[in-house]
Amino acid sequence: MSLKTIYLSYANKVEKLKDVVPALLFRLILAYGFYKPAMAKLADVHAIGDWFAGMGIPAPYFQAYLATATECLGVLLLTLGLGVRIISIPLIITMLVAIKTVHWGNGFEAGENGFEIPLYYILMLVSLMCTGAGKISLDYLLRTKFSKNNLN
Repeated sequence: MSLKTIYLSYANKVEKLKDVVPALLFRLILAYGFYKPAMAKLADVHAIGDWFAGMGIPAPYFQAYLATATECLGVLLLTLGLGVRIISIPLIITMLVAIKTVHWGNGFEAGENGFEIPLYYILMLVSLMCTGAGKISLDYLLRTKFSKNNLN
């Protein structure tokens, strides 16, 4: 068996995973990553509003509730694979605000509380926004069901 044959066989097998594995892993790692910050915000949203006020963020308490709701909803929807293309937009905005207000001044490195991790989240969210939630998702099941209903 030649190296070319081995490579082509491998590439064909891996190609079949492209609509399943990346989107699922991105969704689950993002849901996990947003979970703890969402729960911390939910536990004391007023303190988050105070923190936002201290940073000079306009309408700090409204923004605190908005960020909390976005992250909590994001955890749920990413886990289920439901409305992923839609929830990605407010989550990206949340990450951009976090980079600007918290992480930018610390540089890139994650270990220095830099913007590395939020940037990776944004990249994964952009990917999900463009490609969808993948085949292991409620989005896929609903799209498949609606497509069949439209044919009848």
